[in-house]
Amino acid sequence: MIGFARTDTSVMAGWWWSLDRWSLAAIGVLMAFGVLLTLAASPAVAERIGFESYYFVKRHLIYLLPAAGAVIACSLIHPRGVRRLALGLFLLSLALMVLALLIGPEIKGAHRWLVIGSLSLQPSELMKPAFAVVIAWMLSTAKSEEGFPGLIIAFGIYGLVILLLVLQPDMGMTGLVTAMFFAQFFIAGMPLYLLGIGVGLAAVGGLLAYTYLPHVMSRVDRFLDPATGDSYQVSTGLEAFKNGGLLGRGPGEGTVKAVLPDAHSDFIFAVAGEELGLLACLIIVLLFAFIVLRGIARSLESQNLFVLLSVTGLVTQFGLQAVIHMASTLSLMPTKGMTLPFISYGGSSLIGIAITMGMVLALTRKRIGLRGA
Repeated sequence: MIGFARTDTSVMAGWWWSLDRWSLAAIGVLMAFGVLLTLAASPAVAERIGFESYYFVKRHLIYLLPAAGAVIACSLIHPRGVRRLALGLFLLSLALMVLALLIGPEIKGAHRWLVIGSLSLQPSELMKPAFAVVIAWMLSTAKSEEGFPGLIIAFGIYGLVILLLVLQPDMGMTGLVTAMFFAQFFIAGMPLYLLGIGVGLAAVGGLLAYTYLPHVMSRVDRFLDPATGDSYQVSTGLEAFKNGGLLGRGPGEGTVKAVLPDAHSDFIFAVAGEELGLLACLIIVLLFAFIVLRGIARSLESQNLFVLLSVTGLVTQFGLQAVIHMASTLSLMPTKGMTLPFISYGGSSLIGIAITMGMVLALTRKRIGLRGA
């Protein structure tokens, strides 16, 4: 692709020269970190639960191929196509979320997954990018077309999604979707009193979750006072960072993965801290920050409200998910089982994040003077 000439008028040449190649490169580096850390962390986990050593490694690589394809395929789409894709994906994911509630297996007290043969699908992971774009569509249309009830529709969509997430229950995803929605709501310049009401309702929802959901209460209590319960995973993760130091013990040389139950997924950042060290962890943090800030900067250049709102929602979920994962591992917030984008093992999460970033790349392409823009 580097060989494309600027005078080349083909679709792929236009895509290459209009694409944010720096963000694409950063995504590629995160994927490479994911392969390296899955190779390091997952064999011990697989053996401990009775699988062959490279079970999770093979599955991660299998998921990585369509994920990389999804990034490229979505980045080729025109903004109008992104809207259509988001609407179709949103309706499909909603139907699958309802299906998961009705026939999905109960795993750790929640009905979030659909099992198809040897594969499991978490529909809410596919819902996130679609939700961001559909909400942006409604809010931007409400601004551009007088009389269009975009605000009412947006709140209705948000309420429906939150209801399904609470019924699963998945309070972490509920919080993430809420943050996305109100970030877009704020950027759209909607009335501040509605924003205040939303924040108040979110606070009430958090209090109710703490009061009526035992696992939420347990996690918050253990965060505030580790002596109130089992804080083994968090304390073990912190020990991993201490053992790793500045440069780490080296890939494959860590010990935390042998005793940490979710070392390949929810606590893979701890494996990075022990085996690659503080310096590599800072590089990972900077990669996430770069992608988020770059996406926002490119969307501002477009001077298009739909693009700005869509990218705001998409990068908010991407960046906030990374922050939640890393903060949980470092005991900066109550633990929440959330994957580290492009790095943790998890098929549904990987595909969902790939679609998210493919949409960001599509929406932030420079289209002035390009054929088919």
